[in-house]
Amino acid sequence: MLKISDLNVSIQSVSVLQGVRLDLPTGAVAGLIGRNGAGKTTLMRSIMGLLPCSSGTVEFDGADLREIPAYGRSRLGIGYMPEERRLIPELTVEENILLPAWAIGTQDAPRRLEKICTMIPEIKVFAKRKAMQLSGGQQKLVALGRALMCGDKLLLLDEPFEGVAPALSGRLVEVVGELIKEGLSVILSESNLQHSADLLDRVFQIDRGVVVQMEN
Repeated sequence: MLKISDLNVSIQSVSVLQGVRLDLPTGAVAGLIGRNGAGKTTLMRSIMGLLPCSSGTVEFDGADLREIPAYGRSRLGIGYMPEERRLIPELTVEENILLPAWAIGTQDAPRRLEKICTMIPEIKVFAKRKAMQLSGGQQKLVALGRALMCGDKLLLLDEPFEGVAPALSGRLVEVVGELIKEGLSVILSESNLQHSADLLDRVFQIDRGVVVQMEN
């Protein structure tokens, strides 16, 4: 499904990713493991088209993503959950989740929202609350729901368990596990394998912008 070859990414002339190679088959779950500053977020943003690639290739379902703008990648079925959530505080939970569908003109947004509420029932409970009224863990669930609005093939989850209370971390693990049963492909970044070890089919270690596949 996703194939990255010899990817190099620089930010303000500083080399951040170097010769990255990564393969993710359909329905597989990969862990991207590395310390803060190792390049995890840069790689995810590059896949989403939020950062330009200096060289190399990024292919998704046979399409060259370097030729497709960020909004076009969402239309291909790729969803992104950033580490810092990036919800709009004044909008309701439901509005935050629907926002990407409005932006790219998704025709079946109501059906997708209903499915998301089925997979993550908590969202239905606080759908009409403003995002600013939620706890950090609840906001993570909403950010995951928003990623699912477009990401019905591939999900990029950047540090989904970071800064979340243990009870909600456990709930997030459950939700991600259910998504895997739905056949979604997932790349999940963490600083270690504390939460995700039992979910992963393969593990990629990233350090100083270099990625190496590890034994899981």
